[in-house]
Amino acid sequence: MEADRNRALDVLCSSDLAPIVEFVAWSPEPDTYEVKAVDGHIRFERHREDGRYRFTSATIAGRDLLADQDPAKFSPLADELAHGQPSRSTNSYPYAYEHISQIWDHPCAPDLCVVHTAAHRHVTHRGEHGSLDIIQARAPFIASGAGIRRAGIVDRHCRLVDIAPTILALLGVPTITGIGPSGEPTDGLYLSRQDGEAIAGLLDSGQDPPERVVGILLDGANANVLYDAAVNGQAPNIARLMAEGTTFAHGAIATLPTVTLPNHTAILTGCHPGHHGVLHNAWYDRALGRQVVTESRATWQEAMQWLNPGIDTIHSALKRARPDAVTISINETADTGADYSTFELWRRGEVDRLLPDLGSGTPPHTSAEWYSSSAAYQFGTLVDLVALQQTTAIWSGHHLGVDYDTPTFTWVATSLTDGAFHEGGPHSAIARAAIGDTDARIGELMAAVERAGAAGETAYLVVADHGMEQNTEHVTGDWGDALRAAGVVCRDEMSGWLYLGLE
Repeated sequence: MEADRNRALDVLCSSDLAPIVEFVAWSPEPDTYEVKAVDGHIRFERHREDGRYRFTSATIAGRDLLADQDPAKFSPLADELAHGQPSRSTNSYPYAYEHISQIWDHPCAPDLCVVHTAAHRHVTHRGEHGSLDIIQARAPFIASGAGIRRAGIVDRHCRLVDIAPTILALLGVPTITGIGPSGEPTDGLYLSRQDGEAIAGLLDSGQDPPERVVGILLDGANANVLYDAAVNGQAPNIARLMAEGTTFAHGAIATLPTVTLPNHTAILTGCHPGHHGVLHNAWYDRALGRQVVTESRATWQEAMQWLNPGIDTIHSALKRARPDAVTISINETADTGADYSTFELWRRGEVDRLLPDLGSGTPPHTSAEWYSSSAAYQFGTLVDLVALQQTTAIWSGHHLGVDYDTPTFTWVATSLTDGAFHEGGPHSAIARAAIGDTDARIGELMAAVERAGAAGETAYLVVADHGMEQNTEHVTGDWGDALRAAGVVCRDEMSGWLYLGLE
């Protein structure tokens, strides 16, 4: 195995592949990790201290590849635009040690994790994510409404794994003894396994805490672009939430890999992918001897079968403390414990009951130009219209023949921003159109909360599952041909997770 790994590293960390390979990470032994690039090689170790993992650099050869972990870098939008696709020597990798090491806590971790550069373009995408770098890892974070401080845009950041404990703290859920960030029993947690922590300073002590929380996930939304759209009048409802609450200028940092299913699940469980079990959008399971796919239209509804035993979601943790609380999960795969879930209808073969009659015209709150010209825009629009339909119906008290009490916790995942930001890149006209359409639907959701008489007791959180970075049109290709030419036999799952010795 070591000889195969070294042969692969020689190829991947060569000057020929430097335009597309940022670095390669692996774990040669438990609690020991290495990262190599064309211009450096580091080795770091992990140990437990005071209930957390701590990290020490053991050796550094060449440049210290992970020296810059600044979560505030390339923010706001003007700073991002000024630096284009930053090189490996100027990029930032927030929480790099923690986010790299957690991968190898999962039995299906790859032999090598190849992280692509900021400039790399995947197929036709002009916007990309998946890397550890700050622009691809930075999601937006907005908290607003009942009980939330009106601090405006503040010079702060958080992590996506902090969202679940924060929501449970807002709802007054008592803490328990669970498994903490170091994998050891820990007091004062909100979930049975918890890597994140409740964000301090959001609550306004002069107000009553919220009775209800509505979480809205804008898949793949670049935080800098979203904030700029709100400030410039292109997203008035998001602007209203920002004005009436607190926005973290440097967003919420996604964990590695910065892709959909691992980070959707990280948000709802408060755990890193290596701990909650949904390791990637696809990976290779050595025990089963086959590929596992969680992110596809055929497998979304079954993704939570890979959740590790005993892992809480916000839904299950809230229901444990308050069995009468109504929780709903709209278009969200991480739905375990919810009273109502879109994907539960899918699992029961009843998802067709949700399909709306769109007629022949452009649906409401939809950019006609992009809806008529982009298949991805059409699909994302349909998904988000169905999400809005379900949410407003349940908040009205009746949906698909079932009566509902006013929800205590509502989670709504939207899709349009991800498809549009991929297609044109986050700095494109199609991306701005997607923000505008999504913002209008958020306005409809907020109106449903107001009609239910719950506006004064409801807090809102707006986040994403990862960021999105504008790539460079001419930096294309992959490392597969070079590996094959060097005689390296491997599986490459999701363009970067290499399982050596497997065809």
